[in-house]
Amino acid sequence: MRKIVLLLAIMVMGTLLYAQEKETLRKAYFAGGCFWGVEYYMEKIPGVKEVVSGFMGGHVKDPSYWDVVYKNTGHFETVEVVYDPNKTSYEALAKNFFEIHDFTQTNGQGPDIGKQYRSVLFYSDDKEKAVAEKLVAILTKKGYKVATMIKKADTFYKAEENHQDYYERHGKMPYCHSYTKLFD
Repeated sequence: MRKIVLLLAIMVMGTLLYAQEKETLRKAYFAGGCFWGVEYYMEKIPGVKEVVSGFMGGHVKDPSYWDVVYKNTGHFETVEVVYDPNKTSYEALAKNFFEIHDFTQTNGQGPDIGKQYRSVLFYSDDKEKAVAEKLVAILTKKGYKVATMIKKADTFYKAEENHQDYYERHGKMPYCHSYTKLFD
């Protein structure tokens, strides 16, 4: 009987801890070209729990990948980054975002050309917007012509399963993303 009570107590504590952790997690949204590469690099940041490839910023509800590519839905290939703010910050994620893609390219990313591949830093509140503006100002002061747009986050639509964890599943490396340290 004691074992059953102990087991139940452990299960309840585990459930409470999971719920507590879930309550502290936050989400951030970034569009920096093909979402596969952004997802690949964002998943490597300590404190990031999950990265999901999808779409944001368009005028069509629940678009498919093919809708975004061929039907001018206005969406950007975007990743949703779920992170623990006790282990990493929005600013750290945003800095990494700028360090993993060419934020000066205006109509795509690397060989991927098209409006859906443009660079966008989405913000959810005034604090995130201020961080985004601060980082753009730092890069501009360093002489970069920043093409990244800063936009209010709206509805995020998850892409099809074949787009999730693409590089991990295929054992490949990103072809149009790489890491370059920009911030101290």
